[in-house]
Amino acid sequence: MSRLNLALLLVVLISALYLVTVQYESRRLFTALDRAAAESRQLETEHDRLQVEKRAQATPLRVEKLAQDRLQMRSATPAVTHYVARGAATAVAPASAAGVTP
Repeated sequence: MSRLNLALLLVVLISALYLVTVQYESRRLFTALDRAAAESRQLETEHDRLQVEKRAQATPLRVEKLAQDRLQMRSATPAVTHYVARGAATAVAPASAAGVTP
């Protein structure tokens, strides 16, 4: 009878240790899940902020100002616009005369 009691006591102790281990692992996983959810919310907020910033950077006025300032581009006006008629023969300067080397 004492062998049976000893075996049952051993089974109860092993079961209790397993229960403690499972509860600890469950809490650890829940904490990791909570951290991941918080990081996900933070990343979504940052993504939304970056989308707003991207839209603000791509406004037509800003693009035009950058084109004028950094690229020295200017708006097309009739004074600097050359129109080419279809079928009209145009004189094309040779590449060497235009200062372009192949």
